[in-house]
Amino acid sequence: MSNTETREVRTEKGRDRLKKSDRRRQILLELKLRPHVRISELARRFNVSTETVRRDFDALSDDGLIARAHGGASAPAQGHYPGLDERTSARIEERERIGLRAAELVQDGETVMIDSGSTTIQLARALAYRGTQCTVITNSIPIAMTIGHGVPEVLLCPGEYLAGESAVIGTETLEFLARFNVDRCMIGASGLSSEGPSESVRGFAAVKRMMLSRAAKRHLLIDSHKFGRKGLAHVGEMADLNSIIVDARPKGEILASLEGGDVEVVVARST
Repeated sequence: MSNTETREVRTEKGRDRLKKSDRRRQILLELKLRPHVRISELARRFNVSTETVRRDFDALSDDGLIARAHGGASAPAQGHYPGLDERTSARIEERERIGLRAAELVQDGETVMIDSGSTTIQLARALAYRGTQCTVITNSIPIAMTIGHGVPEVLLCPGEYLAGESAVIGTETLEFLARFNVDRCMIGASGLSSEGPSESVRGFAAVKRMMLSRAAKRHLLIDSHKFGRKGLAHVGEMADLNSIIVDARPKGEILASLEGGDVEVVVARST
């Protein structure tokens, strides 16, 4: 560490300053009010070094919440990706099969994290229908509403509301999830390539990564239409998963990557 960096660290320790999570919330709030924020300006406002703000930017960028720009950051540009309503009305039969098969894995008494998505909503319906006596933690309002009819306890995460997804994201969501250790997590994804699952919806990749880190068993629910696709944000490696539940068995590089990561492929057969 240079002399300048040492002085900055010592100076920061002697000041009243926001916690890391509060700084990052403030950064996201600023980007709702204006298109661009600068590192130097935020460093002065927060009474921290520019390196501290740069690390905040790096973390928020990795989570898909901001876009890095020279000397600062801006809100991420969103390409077209179908919203939850549009996705929910597509490939219904395949996603129902996946949801039913995934629900069979959940046992009475287990704790389960379920992230927002059109396929995981089918899982919620199946769990409610089966009356599985489990505890569910989710960032999805439709999942909480659906599953609440048949599951004894549902915990809904706090956070920034995404209207198009009927879900919450952000620092508060991640902090809430980090409080729990669960038996399983069930997540979806925008795409699955040989590099692993990825996500296109802003902030969803970070929620999925947190759920994966808190679960003893980790499952990806994804239909074959998404094989070979890559979303904006990388979620994790194949080896981060215990199994994928799919409507058709993948082939080629994706299958080789799954086998290399010792990931079980569970195919939901039609009845």
